[in-house]
Amino acid sequence: MSKKIKWGIIGCGVISELHGEALKIARNAELVAVCDIIPERAEKAAKRFGVEKIYTDYHQLLDDPEVDAVSICTPSGMHGEMCKAAALAHKHILCEKPMEITGEKMDDLIRTVESSGVKMGCVFQRRCDPKFAAVKEALDSGRFGRVILAEAYLKYYRDQAYYDSGEWRGTWELDGGGALMNQGVHGVDLLLWFAGEAQSVTAHCATQVHDIKVEDTAVALLKFKNGALGVIEGTTSVYPAQDTRLEIHCEKGSIVVSDAGIQEWSIIGSDEKAPEIVSPVYEMKDDPTKLPMVSHVPLVEDLADAIQSDRKPMITPREARHAVDMILSIYRSSNEGKEIIL
Repeated sequence: MSKKIKWGIIGCGVISELHGEALKIARNAELVAVCDIIPERAEKAAKRFGVEKIYTDYHQLLDDPEVDAVSICTPSGMHGEMCKAAALAHKHILCEKPMEITGEKMDDLIRTVESSGVKMGCVFQRRCDPKFAAVKEALDSGRFGRVILAEAYLKYYRDQAYYDSGEWRGTWELDGGGALMNQGVHGVDLLLWFAGEAQSVTAHCATQVHDIKVEDTAVALLKFKNGALGVIEGTTSVYPAQDTRLEIHCEKGSIVVSDAGIQEWSIIGSDEKAPEIVSPVYEMKDDPTKLPMVSHVPLVEDLADAIQSDRKPMITPREARHAVDMILSIYRSSNEGKEIIL
C-alpha cells in the first residue's frame, strides 16, 4: 500500500468534525495538522483527533512541508481564496460545498487549480451514498428511458438561533445565499446529476420567517437540455423539517428516493424491484450537526487515491460548479422577474 497522504484541516467549525472523523477511518490518509483563527477551537479539534500541529494562520499550515493535502472547512465565501492559496502552495484540496459563491470566483479558482497541477475534490457526499448511486446507475443504464420530469424537495428547518450563531450565516457576502446555497445545494447537485444539464430556470425566492438578508424559501421551474421539466423547492422555514426527496419520472417508469431510502422503483412491464441498500442515516434536516460521521470517508479516500494514482478526483471543480451556477441563476431569475437561459 502506498504511503498515507498527510492532511490538514483549515477551519475547525461544525463541518470539520466530519473531515476529522473521515481521516481517522480512511485507509490511505491521516490528519497531521489543524488550523482555526480561534485558538481554542483549533486546540479542541487537535485534542479530539490526536493532532499535535496547531495553527491559527492558514498560510503557516500551507507552508508545512509535512502536509500534502487540506480540507477547506471555512465559511463559503472564503473557499476560493483559501483553495487558490493551497493550490499555489502545491497542496491538494478537498473543499466543502459550495466551492465558491460567485461565477467569477469559481472561474478564477478553476484556472488557478488547473494551472497548478494539484488535485481538487469537492464535497457532495450524497453522491457516495449507495441509494443515490443506485439511482444514478439505473438512470444511466437506460432501463427507465428518457427523463421527463425531475423534482427536488429540500425542506429543512433552522431556527433563528442557527443564523445568529455565526456572523457569516445568512449573508450574501460569506454564505452566498440562504436555504438553497447552504442547505439545498446538495439536493440541487443530485437533481442535475440525475437529470442532466438545465437549459433555463424561472424562480421566486423570499424571506418568510427569519431575520436574514437571504432567502429562506425558494421555488424554481426548470427546463432541461434533454427536454425534461423540473421543480426545485428549497427552504429552511418548514417545521417539522422533511427528508431530502427527489422524484425522477421517466418514459418507462419512476424512482422516488429520499434520505430515508428508496420509496418507488417501478418500470412498465418489469418486475424489477428496488435494490436492497444499507445507507448512512441523514438526520440533519433540522440539525446540521447530525450528519453521519462516515459520510465523508469515500471523498477523503478518493482524493488520496487520485493523488497516489495521478487521476482526476470523483467530483472535480468543473463538475461541482453546476449546482452553484443553477442556484445563482435561480437568484437572478427571482431578482429580475424573468426566465434565465443558462
